[in-house]
Formats: sequence, structure tokens, C-alpha cells
Amino acid sequence: MKVAHNTDAVALTIFIVLFVGVAVLGFIAARWRRGDLSLLDEWGLGGRRFGSVVTWFLLGGDLYTAYTFIAVPALVFGTGAAGFFALPYTIMMYPFVFVVMPRLSSVAHRHGYVTPADFVRGRYGSRGLSTAVAFTGLLATMPYIALQLVGIQVVLGAMGVNGDWPLIIAFAVLAAYTYQSGLRAPALIALVKDALIYITVLVAVIYIPSKVGGFGHIFDSAKSALPHKTTPTGKPAAFLPGTTAAQQAYATLALGSALALFLYPHSITGVLSSKGSDVIRRNSVVLPAYTFLLGLIALLGYMTIAAGITPKNPNYAVPDLFIHFFPSWFTGVAFSAIAIGALVPAAIMSIAAANLFTRNIYKEFLRPQASGSEEAQMAKIVSLLVKVGALLFVIFLPTKYAIDLQLLGGVWILQTLPAIIIGLYTRWFHRWALMIGWAVGMGWGTWMAADQSFKTSVYNLDLFGWKFSAYEGVFALVANLILAAALTLVFALVGARDRADETRDEDYSEFRREVARPTPGVAH
Repeated sequence: MKVAHNTDAVALTIFIVLFVGVAVLGFIAARWRRGDLSLLDEWGLGGRRFGSVVTWFLLGGDLYTAYTFIAVPALVFGTGAAGFFALPYTIMMYPFVFVVMPRLSSVAHRHGYVTPADFVRGRYGSRGLSTAVAFTGLLATMPYIALQLVGIQVVLGAMGVNGDWPLIIAFAVLAAYTYQSGLRAPALIALVKDALIYITVLVAVIYIPSKVGGFGHIFDSAKSALPHKTTPTGKPAAFLPGTTAAQQAYATLALGSALALFLYPHSITGVLSSKGSDVIRRNSVVLPAYTFLLGLIALLGYMTIAAGITPKNPNYAVPDLFIHFFPSWFTGVAFSAIAIGALVPAAIMSIAAANLFTRNIYKEFLRPQASGSEEAQMAKIVSLLVKVGALLFVIFLPTKYAIDLQLLGGVWILQTLPAIIIGLYTRWFHRWALMIGWAVGMGWGTWMAADQSFKTSVYNLDLFGWKFSAYEGVFALVANLILAAALTLVFALVGARDRADETRDEDYSEFRREVARPTPGVAH
């Protein structure tokens, strides 16, 4: 059954009213938790004063995005169980966050680091390596912001509003309130966004199954329909990942995504905006509540199959489902929830990218003497340019599955893991070995994606008769780590000194104190 995308005046009116209301809230946010927005710490990190509640909404709005509402159900609809890789990865991610991110937060607060590249610069004493991390963060953020714009584009298209001009309007609104209010805007809007999304999802997962014969019929329909579709690996899809290739793809997509998510500049920006490490620990315990919501949203893909809906594009699975079952006024509310769910992370991502450029490229190479106010002004300008870059991704790099945009960014950002995460625990790696490993990982990961026309993130590798299907980012990271370790040993054998060895070890001492520090409310 096809769903006609005619202009729905009622849904569009409600959508516009809520969209404008949120935009106004974004401008008002400049007066919330007042601070000097002419300073980068205030504009780009909210003054590092967000407590547990605000951080929970900020990180939730940052991590659970239009990717959640559009891309995950679209992948479940199109490929079946493979789309559920998002659930285990958001479960595996939080123990990683609990252990690692308080360390990064601690040293960043003490030294005034604003970006992950700041940490790498201080940790290794290497301008080249920090620039590589900054460049990677900027590059990886572009397709992720583009994914948010795809979410807005899809819901507008579902309401009969087509063309690129609606995206340009959304970009202008997003750019304006981000420029004025900085990180305070998405932090405040996240409260509204979460309320709308929870209402929409709970209504959908209760009402729609009652109209299609219950969850038993939903799963039966998916089981009979999915074997006739194909997965990104080219193997027949199944209700569960039954083939070896499908299982390998599923496992590596989950692992790679779990390792990648908190390496993104926007995730680290959310972490560094908090009051301190205890706030991060508490949030890593309660944020998995969003994973439950994500599981419910993923099931909307199966509900679309059970309803007999055939969207013109997998990305339209959820919008077409809502149009079919709900009255226009509720469809408008649901679509505004998706759009607002795109605006919040897009704002944080553009701010994070602007912080990277300003601190690690502009100030490092162009204006070392730049004042705090000059840094903030440059970051505001760059945040606008980043959104333009994301628009170009949407217009010139179309994908069948929107999730491929996020996975492409993951291929790149995973290559910063050795310098950032391993660097939190040891300086054993030589800075030049890390640079070379990063370059090889970036080059090979990009080549694998380009070899498949950027249409899938699972690569089938045939190496001396050994065949393995895995997420491209994992392949590239393994090559990165092996090469960096091997070259570090070579440099040690030839006696090459590493500047990082000559720096003081106070950061590592602080890390050890941080690990030993008891967490409030936890028995030791």
C-alpha cells in the first residue's frame, strides 16, 4: 500500500507552530543561566556548569537524534534484524563512558581543554597529531549533521513539502539561534524535544499494534516479508542474522558504533559542559533509559511491514506509518518531534565542530594571540559554515538508508581512538606512529566506503582466502592500531625520542587519583 504525500494543511500548521516555538526558545536560551557569551567557555560549553538533570537531557538530545526516529526503523524495515544493532551498541557504550569519560572530564576541567584535540595536544605535545584529530572531528561531524537534516527533509516531504528550500529555512533558523545562544539553546530545547518524543513513541507503540493485530502478527509479518529482501552484505535477509556474514556485520557494527559514539566532538562537548566527573558517572547509569525508547522506535519498522505500507524510500517508513494511522493533528505533533529531535543534536554538533576549528586550527596556526572573545566570535562564524557543509552532504551525497551517513562518520572518528582513549591510560605509543596509523586508517576506511559508492558501511574483505564481513570502521581501526603499535616498537629500537616522554606526568597522576576517588553514593 502506497501512502500519498499530499500537502496536509493541519499537520503542516501544527508542525510550523511547534517548530517556531522551539526556535523562540532557542533565542530565549541566551538569557538562561546567564554568562558572558563572548567567551568560548560560555558559548561553546555552557560555562561547564550543567548538573545531572540538564546533562541527562543534553546528552540524550545529543545522542538520540533523527537517526533514532528515521534511520533505525528504516534499516529495520529494509533489512530486518540487522537494524537492531543500535540496541546492543547503546548498551555496550555506557560502561565505556562510565570508565573513560570521567578521566577526560577531569583533566579537561583542570587544564581548560575545550576539545579532544586540546587534550591530544597537551598529552603528546604534538601539533600535527592534534590537528589530525581536529580535522577528523570536523570531517566526521558533517555527515552526522547531514543525517539530522535528512530527518527534517523526510518529514517535510511526507507532508507534501518538497525541494531543498525547506532545508535552507531550517538551516537558517538553526544557525540563528545557535549563533546567539550557543550550547544553552540545545540544552534548553532538549527538554521539550524529549517530552514530545516520549509522548509520540508511547502512543505509537500502544495504538498501532492494536490496529494491525498485535505484536504477534507484527513479528509474523516481518518474518514472512524479510527473506525476500537483501541486506547490505548482499546475503538474503532473515528475521535473525542467520548467516555468518550477517552475524559478523551485526557484531562489528554494534562494537564499532559503541566505540565511536563518544569520540564524536558533540558527545565530548556534552561531557565537558558538565560540572564534573561525578555528573558523568551518574548519567552513564541513567542514560540507558533512552535505549529502551530506541528499542520501541526500532519496532516501528516492523509495524510498517505489518501494515502493508510500501514507502517510496525506506527513510519514509515511519512518516508513512504515522500518516496512515493517525489524524492530521497528531501527525503534526509527531513530525515536529522528529524535526526538533534533529535540531538539538545538529546545534550541538555545529558548536562542537566550531570549537575544534577555533581552538585547534585558527588559534593554533592563524592567531595564536587570539583573545577569548575573538575565539568565541570565530566559533560562532564557523558554526554557520559547518551547517552549510552538512547541507552539501545531503544534496550531493544521497543515500538509500540515512543511517549510512552516521556510519560513514563513524569510520573516520574511530581512527582517533588510539590518540584519545588509549592516551588517557598510557603514553606508550609514539606520536609519529599514531599519526601514521591514523593516516592509514583514514585512507583505507574512506577507500572501502568509496569502493561501495558510500551506499553501505559493511565491507566484504577477502584476504589470502580469509573472508570476513565487517563494519568498515572496525577494519580501519584494527589496521590503525596494528601499524601504530608496530611503528612504536620500531621507533623504540632505533632510539627515536618522543616529545611526550619529555613532558611532565601530572596528567597521569591525576588520572590515578581520579580512579581512586570514591563515587558518591556507591559503597566501597
